[in-house]
Amino acid sequence: MIKRKILCLRLQKNSASFENHLQDDDWEIHYAAEILVAERMMRDESYLVCLLVLDSIELIHYEALIQLLKAHTECEWIGVFHADSLLSWKCHELILGYLFDYHTQPIESQRLSQTVGHAYGRAMMRQQSKRRFASNKDMAMVGESPAMKALFKHIKQIADSEATVLIGGENGSGKELTALAIHRCSSRRNGPFVPVSCGSIPSQLIQSELFGYQRGAFTGAASQKAGFIESADRGTIFLDEIADLPLDLQTNLLRFLQEKTITRIGSAASVPVNTRVIAASNVNLQQAVDAGKFREDLFYRLNVLPIVVPPLRERREDIEPLASHFLEVFGKERKTRLNGFTTEAIQAMLSHAWPGNVRELINRIRRAIVTTDGRMISAQDLNLESQILLKNDDLANVRISAEREAIFNCLIRTGRNKTRAAQDLGVSRMTLYRLMEKHGINGDLNHVGSKPAASNELSHSHSSEIRFSAAVKSPKLG
Repeated sequence: MIKRKILCLRLQKNSASFENHLQDDDWEIHYAAEILVAERMMRDESYLVCLLVLDSIELIHYEALIQLLKAHTECEWIGVFHADSLLSWKCHELILGYLFDYHTQPIESQRLSQTVGHAYGRAMMRQQSKRRFASNKDMAMVGESPAMKALFKHIKQIADSEATVLIGGENGSGKELTALAIHRCSSRRNGPFVPVSCGSIPSQLIQSELFGYQRGAFTGAASQKAGFIESADRGTIFLDEIADLPLDLQTNLLRFLQEKTITRIGSAASVPVNTRVIAASNVNLQQAVDAGKFREDLFYRLNVLPIVVPPLRERREDIEPLASHFLEVFGKERKTRLNGFTTEAIQAMLSHAWPGNVRELINRIRRAIVTTDGRMISAQDLNLESQILLKNDDLANVRISAEREAIFNCLIRTGRNKTRAAQDLGVSRMTLYRLMEKHGINGDLNHVGSKPAASNELSHSHSSEIRFSAAVKSPKLG
């Protein structure tokens, strides 16, 4: 059997010896008697489990110890203390903030062996998770599900092409990360990546922001300014929410895609620009074309290499590793260390519909990191405790009820402003009206019907209405 290494930081020599039974269990124990020695050893070798042995926490350099533990969060630390040490607030802070578990002397050999084994297994899982993430480092994406593996393969296939890419997918599913992954895997990786949200730029400014302007072109144009497209020269521009681009500017964008030149406002000269365009939309552009809201020729020019980012509910295998990854990333914002998620929290995450996709998962985890009082994040911390209660309910009825509740609460919160409510829910105003009619919600909110949606509506579980608002209490997160 291969011996597993463990570092034993023994800060007081009069502590009772207990390591023999660990050696009998094939642990290879490396000793350090000082914090600085332990730091040097941990730089030279990798340890997944460390033992901290001391009798009195008042007789050590406490701040130096805390800095050591903070610098090596990849390790699982187990404390071995004299019982009297547990009366110290420093010991409380150490245990609650930084240790996987603790024991008091005299040691129970079997219990210590079990603790060390569990800590080693946990550290191994964390290490394997990091390796999986590192394998997709260029993509900056986490996922082991078949849907994500197919997405990664597609990204690599289209990365080195110069053709335009059109990314589809729901809000919060990771369209910008997908565009960034395409850029990083391409020959343009050393050039700029310029993300632009077409929906967040005021219509009167979007032309100057995209194409730039000459000095004196209009009041306030004190100097020449390059637009976003020109700024992405030799790189990639990512045009998110492309459906929100005004029709007149769609013509200008089409001209750039055809001629690879731009004309700044106030200038008659054409400027050649070598920029690859990746666009994204969370609405069906073909339907927008049919409705006369998007140019058909621009749609075909953009839709050369289509790619779709799967919603989180279609890759549930990725929920737990994603949650662990975000806990590690954002857990650094918290003073004390969190050990992970309770079993109920994991079950609740797997049961949730995730209408906000990965963005919603991030926001729930960041909120839980700040608000939890325990060492493990619970379903209640994630505001998903209702998932445990409802997991055996009829799924269709749960979706209907949650959708109705989400619309009603959103209208209340926005003061009956249907435009704002539609934006918060991630649907169009006309879709909101259809949903209100379906659920019997009238404009003054004095009546909410209880009639369930027709069965044929529920059968279309992939409709945009259900996708954007089913099973949600907080319709828009982040």
